[in-house]
Amino acid sequence: MISLTTARRLREAGVRWSPAPGDRFVVAGRGMDDDVFVVSDMTIEVHDHPSGQVIGFNGTTEWALDSVDTDEAIWLPRETQLREALGGTFRSLERTDTGWRVVTELATGTRVSEHADAEEAYGLALLQLID
Repeated sequence: MISLTTARRLREAGVRWSPAPGDRFVVAGRGMDDDVFVVSDMTIEVHDHPSGQVIGFNGTTEWALDSVDTDEAIWLPRETQLREALGGTFRSLERTDTGWRVVTELATGTRVSEHADAEEAYGLALLQLID
């Protein structure tokens, strides 16, 4: 899974999130940084309000979290979402002795991002693309 640090960096770099079922996220800064939530039509839904989108937690009577603004949630994109964001620059995902290597091709040449986790390698490649 992509790290919260890299997810934050992607958000700060301008990667936007439109929540959809199956998306993972963290509500950071509330003592829940280690709790990963998943948008679901049954338990966690996205509601559109005039003031913006809100992520609603259904059936959460045991804790005091009913909803949060999407601005408070940090998206943890999946491998497929990160690969899609790389678009036509993506060339390959390769297994290495220590993890994974993502190869992208830009007008300025080939770039490589490596990490023990494939999603993290994709996230780092996307950050290189944005920079």
